[in-house]
Amino acid sequence: MKYANVDFDTYFRNYPDANGYFGKYGGSFIPPELQAAMDEITEAYMTICKSSKFINELRRIRKEFQGRPTPVSHLERLSASLGNVQLYAKREDLNHTGAHKLNHCMGEALLAKYMGKKKVIAETGAGQHGVALATAAAYFGLDCDIYMGAVDIKKQAPNVARMKILGARVVEVTDGLQTLKEAVDAAFAAYSREYKEAIYCIGSVVGPHPFPMMVRDFQSVVGIEARSQYLEMTGELPDAVVACVGGGSNAMGMFAGFLNDPVDIYGIEPLGRGPALGDHAASLSYGSEGIMHGFNSIMLKDENGDPAPVYSVASGLDYPSSGPEHAFLHDIGRVKYDVVSDEETIDAFFKLSRLEGIIPAIESAHAVAFAMKLAQQMKRGAILINLSGRGDKDMDYVIEKYGIPD
Repeated sequence: MKYANVDFDTYFRNYPDANGYFGKYGGSFIPPELQAAMDEITEAYMTICKSSKFINELRRIRKEFQGRPTPVSHLERLSASLGNVQLYAKREDLNHTGAHKLNHCMGEALLAKYMGKKKVIAETGAGQHGVALATAAAYFGLDCDIYMGAVDIKKQAPNVARMKILGARVVEVTDGLQTLKEAVDAAFAAYSREYKEAIYCIGSVVGPHPFPMMVRDFQSVVGIEARSQYLEMTGELPDAVVACVGGGSNAMGMFAGFLNDPVDIYGIEPLGRGPALGDHAASLSYGSEGIMHGFNSIMLKDENGDPAPVYSVASGLDYPSSGPEHAFLHDIGRVKYDVVSDEETIDAFFKLSRLEGIIPAIESAHAVAFAMKLAQQMKRGAILINLSGRGDKDMDYVIEKYGIPD
């Protein structure tokens, strides 16, 4: 299939290019000493990703440790409450550690072992990436440092406890807004000091090349599984596929299975409190081209052209940019990017819990909220949602801030 002169039959062979670009987005904008470390990671990854030994070991881990494949569930009662459109969910909340993040963390940690590294370093917002990497580090016997903003540490206390129980060192970041962007800053700074002994395991399809490609590749198992499972369940493809987008790892993993199909694809960003700068984190919807954290993409900027302050009820989505592949797919129109508000998200959080017995992560509830709106617009058909994580981590925060509806 061709879309805006992009041939999706050969898409994954051509994107990114050898320098890590998806069109004009991507690349690597980092100091020379770190570039040498990134080149080492690229060379190692491009070698082992073609190795049957590495591939088979990762498959074994996914089956025996992660519990893959995760199922696709028909959301019958939620669908009936909305009309005739049928909603389905890819249940990444049932992946070990409760979210999609372990898919790339086990791959990155396996790569670290191959490279002879002793430590993994990462940032986390909602804590799911931190928990997943702490899990992978424990599995492979690696040291693990997780950088996390002070605001997110307070919001995501259960995940902080899980990381510590797993043996990780959680480093509190108190700069700036004390959320995900500052955690990334701190993790990059630590990696620049420790790159000889450590590998920086980026938590999304962001950062300098090769991480947007590498994380997408590890996460593509989500879309590949979901496509096969949905076809087996229904005999056809869904009309639409929906996933939430912050940095965008769960979305790229899901979209990878459907880019070459005649399926509408939607990436859903957090509108937060509204469209004013500082009240949301919808970079693809409201941002412009810019460089941060070593890659060129679409980002939200302040009056000086620096990364703008952002907000979302979901700690995993409050990032002022998005992965370069998302920026590319946005520009060529293959993926439609839209927004939902905090209010719509929390409503979806409770509706999915009450009608289906599934408590979603607030991040994932953004995708559910949009799918609910889309279902009422479509009148007929089917929507497949990537339910990227479970909501255990969010319950205390939601109850404190919103209460429990009657």
